[in-house]
Amino acid sequence: MELENIVANTVLLKAREGGGGNRKGKSKKWKQLLQFPHISLCEELRQITEKDYGSLCERQPIGRFLFRLFCETRPELKRCVKFLDAVAEYEVTPDEKRKESGLELVDKYFNPKSEDHVPEVEDAMMAQCNERLQQEACKELFKDCTKLIHDYLSVAPFADYLDSMYYNRFLQWKWLER
Repeated sequence: MELENIVANTVLLKAREGGGGNRKGKSKKWKQLLQFPHISLCEELRQITEKDYGSLCERQPIGRFLFRLFCETRPELKRCVKFLDAVAEYEVTPDEKRKESGLELVDKYFNPKSEDHVPEVEDAMMAQCNERLQQEACKELFKDCTKLIHDYLSVAPFADYLDSMYYNRFLQWKWLER
């Protein structure tokens, strides 16, 4: 969403440049320049783009955004993304509120009766995190859990993403960047 707003604002500013009667033509020009290409034009990009989960889905903002949109379409993946977001929020929580935040996170994502339960995290790891949380609520408490979730997402879900319309849209964005 944010990237689309930036593009829209840039188009608006460029369309307003120039003479009064000329605005309409410039707007059409920019609309054509920023139009997504047909996916068949992106096949070369599909072949040469490195298919690495970390690069495509974590480090590149548009790739991260589109992978998360893809995950929203499947409940089991949506839970994983919500868990990763909750851990990121936990890590920036002030020290005095971190234990409370950690307990909420454990209750929501580690409780098998919760609708947001993340079964991808092993019971032993959940118990270990819960025990460490009782002792000290450090920032890196859920580091192993997030690594496990990223490892899970980087296999079958990532392969499904590469075959989805969301990856096609990513390729179209990359084509526009050229």
